[in-house]
Amino acid sequence: MTALKKITAPASQRAAARTQRVPVPVGPRLLNRELSLLEFNRRVLAQAEDVRIPLLERLKYLCIVSSNLDEFFEVRVAGLMARDREDRGSQQPVSLPGFDTVSKVAHELVRQQYGVLNGQILPALADNGIHLLRHNERNEAQRAWVKEFFEREVRPLLTPVVLDPAHPFPQIVNKSLNFVVELAGKDAYGRGSSIAVMKAPRVLPRIIRLPDGLGGKGAAYCLLSSIIHAHIADLFPGREVLGYSQFRVTRDSDLWVDEEEVKNLRQALKGELQTRHFGFAVRLEVAQNCPPHLAQFLLDQFGIAPEFLYPVDGPVNMVRLNELIDYASKPEFRFAPFAPRLSVPATNGDLFPLISRQDILLHHPFQSFDPVVDFIRTASRDPSVVAIKQTIYRTGMNSALMEALIAAAQNGKEVTVVVELMARFDEEANINWADKLERVGAQVVYGVVGLKTHAKMALVIRRESGKLKLYAHLGTGNYHPNTTKFYTDFGLLTANQALARDVNEVFINLTSLTRPKKLNHLWVAPFDLQKELVKAIRNEARIAAEGRPAQITAKMNALQDESVIEAMYEASQAGVKIDVVVRGACVLRPGVPGLSENIRVRSIVGRFLEHSRIFHFRNDGANDIYLASADWMNRNLFRRIEVAFPVLDKALKRRVIDEGLKPYLKDNLNAWELDSDGRYHRRKPSARQQPFEAQSYLMKELGS
Repeated sequence: MTALKKITAPASQRAAARTQRVPVPVGPRLLNRELSLLEFNRRVLAQAEDVRIPLLERLKYLCIVSSNLDEFFEVRVAGLMARDREDRGSQQPVSLPGFDTVSKVAHELVRQQYGVLNGQILPALADNGIHLLRHNERNEAQRAWVKEFFEREVRPLLTPVVLDPAHPFPQIVNKSLNFVVELAGKDAYGRGSSIAVMKAPRVLPRIIRLPDGLGGKGAAYCLLSSIIHAHIADLFPGREVLGYSQFRVTRDSDLWVDEEEVKNLRQALKGELQTRHFGFAVRLEVAQNCPPHLAQFLLDQFGIAPEFLYPVDGPVNMVRLNELIDYASKPEFRFAPFAPRLSVPATNGDLFPLISRQDILLHHPFQSFDPVVDFIRTASRDPSVVAIKQTIYRTGMNSALMEALIAAAQNGKEVTVVVELMARFDEEANINWADKLERVGAQVVYGVVGLKTHAKMALVIRRESGKLKLYAHLGTGNYHPNTTKFYTDFGLLTANQALARDVNEVFINLTSLTRPKKLNHLWVAPFDLQKELVKAIRNEARIAAEGRPAQITAKMNALQDESVIEAMYEASQAGVKIDVVVRGACVLRPGVPGLSENIRVRSIVGRFLEHSRIFHFRNDGANDIYLASADWMNRNLFRRIEVAFPVLDKALKRRVIDEGLKPYLKDNLNAWELDSDGRYHRRKPSARQQPFEAQSYLMKELGS
């Protein structure tokens, strides 16, 4: 048994944890979570169909749908399958009872996706001189070049494996490009082995540009899979190729270690990361013309049922078409460049006097994230700063902010960093940063066993006039240099000592594991965030019942926690007007008479990914505003370290309402409204309305 096996939880424990992490909403009061996730991807797909959007951006939306569906299967479906396997005592998932409707919707969404690719995007690209050519579309000169390219660059890297007892079915990496081939005749040793499997080397690009001057107009490209298909017979001289197909298998990608038993979570995860690519199979994609018996052969090898087979009319991994976007990028086919406004005045490298005078509200990506980086960078150099504390959930492989924390430790500051090692798909980057921080003497901890640290906060402690003064940054989004450019988020820089002391108490809790003291302003999960949300919702219901105006407006990524939803239903029945802007999955059923007729739910899908969490409670005109790292999901409220923080300044409250809520309720171009049956319909301006797009408005109002 390997060391990895020794630290991995037993199958029953893994399945039990899976069950807790993926509750399935049931009953008429709630919508289906999986269908709601697929509905979100239908809205993203609609962006690819929107002719108002530049052509290569439409292709990018198609790629986003594919990436989202990958994660849907890798995480959500894999979790359901893990529970099913445990219930049946089986080592191989065969089917998912009750999954029929979700499966039908997923298949239809994939069919629509490839229909948009082949019926709209590729023809439009061709009309504009960008040609993605299949084998039968290449002229004689292009075919000759492709053949020479195959012999020179591709064939030496291919290793077809003909299956027999000495050549078993190979281990197939998650989401990799592969080929299955059926052969006739006998091999060089006189045997009749009939099936071969071949991996496409990951070192090869998936999009190849053909040289100019081979005939045709514009730029010509072809897929690596098309090149291999065209010359697959050349790999098996003396044998007849009866049938073949490209294929890709999607696997369970959720990492799991028994955190109660592991002594060093970072070392345990390093081992677990090596196995991520080989979890159990949850989906099989093949070419649309794949012979049925070859598809069945692959299903048998991977142990999955036919409903998880997805024949596609194009590349099995549409995400790889991002390479075409990079190759063919032209200004007229992309969104116009956008430069965020640097909203903080020049301070000659010293932000602290400015923050002391007033709280600073930042609205990304419309306003630059640079002040947040400068906050940590300035602190790393300032001789008056004695300590820096920060949480890290996602930050990427390259980060000026992380380099500033390293510099701070090297400059003798007390640096404490809470690194969340279990941030899905960012585990490797976070492990690397943890290593680097520890090497320079920073104190690194990994949060709380069993709870992801998702709160976004940083604290700087500075000695001023012989006393310690605290400065804090709190945000709704990650400290990630890339996502801050295309995720909408709010951040607050403050020297409010009561609020900053709350932040420090949360840090002390994360390192000492003691229950935090009673806080002045912050709502913290898993302790009181859910209770405070329900309390605020019920307060609005009380106000409405007493005959006064009551209103709740909230914006988030997902709305799935049943306890909060039930409180919202009660508030609706009391007469509270509730508007919710939810980017992704929402299981609340709005507009049901006697239940939720006062609740409206809408979703915005645009150029930027909507990511900010804003909670506005009218509260008899006090207009309580909270910004948060948490969505209204069971996992965020009970199984994560999350923080919701108030905006206390009246002018900044007004900004949050005017920038973060009102434009999204007014949007009639990128807005979708949720019907009580779980489907969304797109809003359109009426004859008397002016077209209005929230993100475009904010770019104009807040950008440079």
